[in-house]
Amino acid sequence: MSLTETITLPTGKTYEQPTGLFINNEFVKGVDGKTFETINPSTEKPIVSVHEASEKDVDIAVAAARKCFEQTWRKVTPDQRGKYLNKLADLLERDIDIIASIEALDNGKSVTMAKGDVGAAAGCIRYYGGWADKIEGKVVDNGTETFNYIKKEPIGVCGQIIPWNFPLLMWAWKIGPAVACGNTVVLKTAEQTPLSGLYAAKLVKEAGFPAGVVNVISGFGKIAGAAIASHMDVDKVAFTGSTLVGRTIMKAAAGSNLKKVTLELGGKSPNIVFDDADIDNAISWVNFGIFFNHGQCCCAGSRVYVQEGIYDKFVQRFKERASANVVGDPFDANTFQGPQVSQVQFDRIMEYIDAGKQEGAKVETGGKRKGDVGYFIEPTIFSNVTDDMKIMQEEIFGPVCSIAKFKTKEDAIKVGNTSTYGLAAAVHTSNLNTAIEVSNALRAGTVWVNQYNMLHWSLPFGGYKESGIGRELGEAALDNYLQTKTVSIRLGDALFG
Repeated sequence: MSLTETITLPTGKTYEQPTGLFINNEFVKGVDGKTFETINPSTEKPIVSVHEASEKDVDIAVAAARKCFEQTWRKVTPDQRGKYLNKLADLLERDIDIIASIEALDNGKSVTMAKGDVGAAAGCIRYYGGWADKIEGKVVDNGTETFNYIKKEPIGVCGQIIPWNFPLLMWAWKIGPAVACGNTVVLKTAEQTPLSGLYAAKLVKEAGFPAGVVNVISGFGKIAGAAIASHMDVDKVAFTGSTLVGRTIMKAAAGSNLKKVTLELGGKSPNIVFDDADIDNAISWVNFGIFFNHGQCCCAGSRVYVQEGIYDKFVQRFKERASANVVGDPFDANTFQGPQVSQVQFDRIMEYIDAGKQEGAKVETGGKRKGDVGYFIEPTIFSNVTDDMKIMQEEIFGPVCSIAKFKTKEDAIKVGNTSTYGLAAAVHTSNLNTAIEVSNALRAGTVWVNQYNMLHWSLPFGGYKESGIGRELGEAALDNYLQTKTVSIRLGDALFG
């Protein structure tokens, strides 16, 4: 098959979609010649077939990244690394309409929301372009006999495995800090959503990056992903996805060359609303917190706790707000919620909805498939829930939330911390003391106050407990891709004659 296919979008516009593996700045066929289809979740029909990476292709990509790191990239100045990243950000912004359409086609997210993702991806890449020449060491004075300095160095070849819920954004979150720090990258896109990552790969070459700095492959987790995690010449692996797979990644890293690992994993985040909250504002953010991106967010506010004084009023108003969400064609500018990403994900969510009903939870709204074509699910709210129910304990990763009441601030903190996850949380209140006290007590990597899902590339993001290891974004993400070297130079005479 060809390495490029002309795709006609639902808008009638066409674009050229790369379908090969991007290795050493060129799109190439997989060694085994295998391909796989990517499916449009709105129509359940194939979009295009892309080349599938095997273990042999991972070996080739890693070799290209290693050669580039050792022979070329280490000689490029930090200032020039920053220029490459800034150019890449410019190109992402230039092609924002095409890339957003690819995301809407391949992932199913609203094209309006997808434009926000592309803008954020460009912002993230540009942010790390600014960091490239600001990675500093220091001198440590511990006497006159030695001169000591500490420097930060790149780790080397970084394997990166990204999820399907934010394909391009996760591409940027991973590549930005790794490249800014002077590493080279082999990145595997999710098998459900490979298209935007492959399109962005061609912009890497256009931005002028040397061959081998960024390599992007499409393939399956059990084959290509496993090969990256266990590869003896990959120095570090970064993964975003489920906690279950994250454990597998850690085992593979430990069982191979003990490579460094960072993980951004699942969540079951509490969204806590106090009696004194601005109820209109809180409902708007709670709605956005769970139904944004079709509920396919690791930090989705899927456990909603409302103080008993406003509980009944809140439930009624929240039902009305959720019912007003426009679910449908991702290419309609008015659409808020598109389809779930795949048949597998659709079935999984519907199984959770059925489990909630069987355990005695009350469906306040939704709970059904929407339409008969595409993986669409109605925004769903459960009440009459208890903390031991499956829908309150496990990550659903869909447009489903459960709402429960609490009495006191201490109760809110207790239930907020009951999950094994600790990725995010939110507090809605007009009392600053309450906001600070509860935020400090919640065991979560990010706590929003009177808002939700407001991520920014300058703010660290990552989890407590089973939600991961390390941090994405902000200055903190640089630590994931740097190692520390101490150099101590003897100035004085020999100590031992």
